[in-house]
Amino acid sequence: MESIWKVIIIDNHPALMLGTKLILEETADLSVVATASSVQEGVKLAARIKPDLILLDDSLPEGNAEHYLRQVKRSSTESHVIVLTGDNNLSLFAGLMSMGASGVLSKESSPAQLLHLINGLRQGLTVIPLSWLHQGVVPVPAEIPTDGYFELSQIEHSIMIQITQGFTYDKIAEVIRVSRRSVDNYLRKIYDKLGVSSRAQAIEKYTLYSHTASFKGALESHPSIVAVESTITVEPVIKVERPGPVKKVALD
Repeated sequence: MESIWKVIIIDNHPALMLGTKLILEETADLSVVATASSVQEGVKLAARIKPDLILLDDSLPEGNAEHYLRQVKRSSTESHVIVLTGDNNLSLFAGLMSMGASGVLSKESSPAQLLHLINGLRQGLTVIPLSWLHQGVVPVPAEIPTDGYFELSQIEHSIMIQITQGFTYDKIAEVIRVSRRSVDNYLRKIYDKLGVSSRAQAIEKYTLYSHTASFKGALESHPSIVAVESTITVEPVIKVERPGPVKKVALD
């Protein structure tokens, strides 16, 4: 007989939260032990209870799941987290899975689909909808370095943004008002932090994780970078494939 999974629901819509609770508790092997309407409250509950499963709304007062998923995972590292989203696309799946989610499911999914996903997790599997597969398979990055922002300084972020757009080192020196030698020194530090040895590798790694690490939020918290970003667009690139124990199964 399988053990009963303890579940926490983090959602700020009382009616939806109650409906989800009733769906889960129709099965004998799921028990909703707590609910929360904010990230702060949910993190405290997860740290104290250490549930087997956390159902996480992707749109809470604190922002979207890309901004707070890691915080939830850190509070209970062994818990499975299913993100319930209204943004039905495969690239979102790749980003959230790389941040530690065990599954991503549309809020429009049926109760049976939610239970199917949970049952899969109990067997070491995750599932994705067929509609997402039709968009093409997006590999999931292996891990997010540091806290997702590589611990780069504000000026190092500015330099990397310009590098991804093809600026020459002389032009970068002119924009940030430092010498060319200073730019070279910054680049050596950046390469060390990114764990790369070339400009091409730095661009690939930086643009990859700028998508999966909610990079926009990082920029908004650094005014000196926003001024540069206003004229430069960073396009996300997802190329790294993650081997792992979790298998993907199409959901009918």
